[in-house]
Amino acid sequence: MNVFDRNINFDALFKLSQISHSTQVHLKNVYSSLAVCMFVAAAGSYVHVVTRLFQGGVLSLLGSLGMMFWLAMTPHNSDTEKKRLAILAGFAFFTGKLPNLCVVSTLSIIVTAFLGTSMIFLCFTLSALYAKRRSYLFLGGTLMSGLSVLFLMSVMNMFLGSALLFKAHMYLGLIIMCGFVLFDTQLIIEKAENGDKDYIWHCVDLFLDFVTIFRKLMVLLAMNEKEKKKEKK
Repeated sequence: MNVFDRNINFDALFKLSQISHSTQVHLKNVYSSLAVCMFVAAAGSYVHVVTRLFQGGVLSLLGSLGMMFWLAMTPHNSDTEKKRLAILAGFAFFTGKLPNLCVVSTLSIIVTAFLGTSMIFLCFTLSALYAKRRSYLFLGGTLMSGLSVLFLMSVMNMFLGSALLFKAHMYLGLIIMCGFVLFDTQLIIEKAENGDKDYIWHCVDLFLDFVTIFRKLMVLLAMNEKEKKKEKK
């Protein structure tokens, strides 16, 4: 095998040969929108920290749900694309208000959580993209069952108030959300292959996965730091 053949094989390794060109373009739109959402969400977090707007969290939650509902009710077409992108930005801004900032004592935890979330999201996204098509779609039922378990654990802990159960809830939730990155990514690919090119709504799915992983990881890091400080005393 000559050098030219090796280069061809090397290039082929990084091509999504199992995904059509139109779907690859769709994925570029999805991840471009996701990057914008991250920036807007960061701006929303900054505004909250500096100005203390929506300090109670209820208004930001209602704003986020309202924007999400408005986006879902607005049909996807060329005429409404700019409007839906604006709604998406509003949704990201309200979602960027972090209700878990109260448990964070240092900026380093937020930075570490963001970098960790980015690495986790990137690794699981690449796994989903380069894996065999539909190979992770079987996770759907298991992940939904996992969400039910998380809900039951939350209800139980309302009465028990166990720190151990809360931590287990966080770790289990983190694992489940990593599974959702695999599942949602491949589901978006299948939807796009079947003609659903609503990249804005598909961006919402991945954005919620990212934000949920980030919040859980941030809480876990804050809890671990608190435990280390107690051990030193």
